Amino acid sequence: MVDAGPLVFSGLAEVAEELNSGGGGITGLQRSVEVAAAATGATGAAFIEYAQENGRVVAVAGDLDWSLGRPIDLIHPAVRGLLRYGSRVREFPSSLIGTSGGQQLDSRGLHRILASEVSANGTGVGVLMVNYTDADGAASEEQRAALSFLASFVALQYGLGRGLPVYADAPAVEPASEPFALLDPERRVRSWNPPAALLTSRPAEAAIGEPWPFPLPSGDESIEHQMPSGTWIVIRAARVPASDDLAVSFRARPQQPPDGRDLFIALTGHELRTPITVIRGYADTLVDHWENLAEDARREAINVVGQRARELSRRVDRLLNAVGDDGPTAESTTFLPFDLVESLGAAVDELNAEQRRSLTVTLPPTLPKTRGDRASLATVLAELVTNAGKYSPKWVQIELTAGADAQTVWFRVADRGIGIRPEHVERAFDRFWQLETGDQRTSGGVGLGLYLVRRIVERQHGWVSLRPRRGGGTVAEVRLPRADADGPGEA
Repeated sequence: MVDAGPLVFSGLAEVAEELNSGGGGITGLQRSVEVAAAATGATGAAFIEYAQENGRVVAVAGDLDWSLGRPIDLIHPAVRGLLRYGSRVREFPSSLIGTSGGQQLDSRGLHRILASEVSANGTGVGVLMVNYTDADGAASEEQRAALSFLASFVALQYGLGRGLPVYADAPAVEPASEPFALLDPERRVRSWNPPAALLTSRPAEAAIGEPWPFPLPSGDESIEHQMPSGTWIVIRAARVPASDDLAVSFRARPQQPPDGRDLFIALTGHELRTPITVIRGYADTLVDHWENLAEDARREAINVVGQRARELSRRVDRLLNAVGDDGPTAESTTFLPFDLVESLGAAVDELNAEQRRSLTVTLPPTLPKTRGDRASLATVLAELVTNAGKYSPKWVQIELTAGADAQTVWFRVADRGIGIRPEHVERAFDRFWQLETGDQRTSGGVGLGLYLVRRIVERQHGWVSLRPRRGGGTVAEVRLPRADADGPGEA
């Protein structure tokens, strides 16, 4: 703590100066997370921003750098029970989290968590957390006070609203504002929060001490139930660690959001026109001038037709998947183990000639098998390589590497292009979002590539992230669950 003092104050001074000059955003948030690790003597730190229902890791430091971009199930009953009750700063073993996120922390030797919720203007916006390697240790009063102070400092940044929240189009919702109940071993209600009373029209005094009024799911699954009022609710439950009590979260079944089909149709015409035009041109040439073309010219034309047909197929799949969220989900799909190294090699072969020329492939001989959708890997790699070259001047070298840890198998696509600004690393995954607009645009596309990548990867219980590369450029990283790891890869 004493040695970290100068670093802490200099880091906070940097963020304060940036805020005073009108800046901030994800850059200030990232610096605050780094300061949190130093101030508390932790090995790693992260900030999880709340979204409409769950959350996502948007800033990391130290031993938690692998978690950047990871979705977090903040309304899981076990997680909410840990965050909801007790003092503002909570401390608990990562093994108590009760989800695969806790398993991943524990397997990496990060056994203890110190966490503080961040509220700005009375609204919960996220969780600032740090990790320690010892499971039985206890944070000092100074460490708890430091984390509480830094949570307030992060809250100030959100209150000023300069580039935060990261998901500007996703209003922050405090998980504790969701309906929540605590049940005793006989499944009678111990605790019934105001949102539960509001949703069910049953006040706390009428619910507490009474039997739980709805069905209860088994295991970690969720069930849907229609209340007498006609409202459908989604119910999840988890045992409270070190007791026989049950934590239950439930909420109204969300309405399907507008799928944006009109915008989709308006924006995507040229996505299909280019490969179709090329295919038609070469096909017409072959039909009309077959006898006059040399053998080499015929072969080249056929190769181009085949390449553009594969590109067209990928684009059609991409656009159909991006229309809405009504396709197959992870829960309805059986994923099988596959060899990532072999599959990446096959995906590289499907890239066009220009992409292959710009790609340096450095893969290990073998990796543990991952579990997922092998066929989708070609689409994911093609989109990441395309994105790496899209905003780079002229020709840029792109590097493909891969590796594994105790819980995940990963691959990275890194470039030395113009890079990505910190405030764009999450916005880039939004549907229809584009860095360039209007007359500034120098490249094609409608802003669906990275959106599709994240959607494909997260359906396989993995996650994907972007970050600026040291020395210039961008790193895109995809993590998928190891086939031999315990449990799925969702948070």
